[in-house]
Amino acid sequence: MIDYDDIFSEPADIDVHTLQNLGPLTAMAGIWEGVRGFDVNPNPDTGRQPFIERIELQPIDPQANGPQLHYGLRYHMHAVKPGEIETYHNQVGFWLWEPATGDLIQTLTIPRGQIAMAFGQAAKDATSFELVAKRGETTNGICSIPFLEEAFRTMEYRIKVTINPDGTWAYDQDTILLVRGQSRPFHHTDRNVLTKIAEPTPNPLARG
Repeated sequence: MIDYDDIFSEPADIDVHTLQNLGPLTAMAGIWEGVRGFDVNPNPDTGRQPFIERIELQPIDPQANGPQLHYGLRYHMHAVKPGEIETYHNQVGFWLWEPATGDLIQTLTIPRGQIAMAFGQAAKDATSFELVAKRGETTNGICSIPFLEEAFRTMEYRIKVTINPDGTWAYDQDTILLVRGQSRPFHHTDRNVLTKIAEPTPNPLARG
């Protein structure tokens, strides 16, 4: 974290072309499909589930918080079980990178009543990075509705992203749950490999 003396003045050298300033997130911009998804969850009937995923990651305009500057991607992830049309998982949020510090942020929201913000760091040319959110943290925390807090309390969320030489990228995700009635924490894991099916659309300011 940088100790800024002036917390109001914005940087003078903001580049409007987000796609050229995404650092380790650069290779993730675009529209992707993953047909090798696999979910291990605590449901005793459907606890091991393959899934098909579509995720769209589009560049947003540069985001200045006074002197702080983030470049990022807005995303929407949608997953179904093979051969079905009913939504299996739905998630929206942002991936953000701060060039001055190397800080990485993922925000996520799911319609079961949960939000989280995961935090990590990476070099500009990194091809692998990991982000973490923990229950109770004020800077990279997890917030859930009362039912989830009681029945499926999320203690930690961790995601590792790997950019592959063939142009695909993959993620490994581990969410640690305290499930009511179970004596040990449960590792709810998800993984997939994403293949690009369409290029990203430049952010509005760059198009202007």
